[in-house]
Amino acid sequence: MEDEPLSQWAERRDARIGQLRAVPLVSGDGPRGSHLNPDTPRAIQRWNGHLWEPYGFAANLAEARRILFPDTEVVCSSESAPALGPGTGKHRKPQAPRQP
Repeated sequence: MEDEPLSQWAERRDARIGQLRAVPLVSGDGPRGSHLNPDTPRAIQRWNGHLWEPYGFAANLAEARRILFPDTEVVCSSESAPALGPGTGKHRKPQAPRQP
């Protein structure tokens, strides 16, 4: 196994400086997945190259995502969904013919 040169490791580490993450504020060993508690407050942390330091606070998952990804806009409209064509589709079972 070859060791990675120190300069490459330092470049990888330095590339993450300034990265933000949201940590749910749950007590004990509660679930920490963001999708499990969307209404739970979050601590926003920033990587300084050595450890995660406090950066901000978000009241819920939606606000945390706005802080973490400010350039991303979510556009929900019925026009963006593809229209379904006529027919039964390949995934549906064929209907049995009706008995007279």
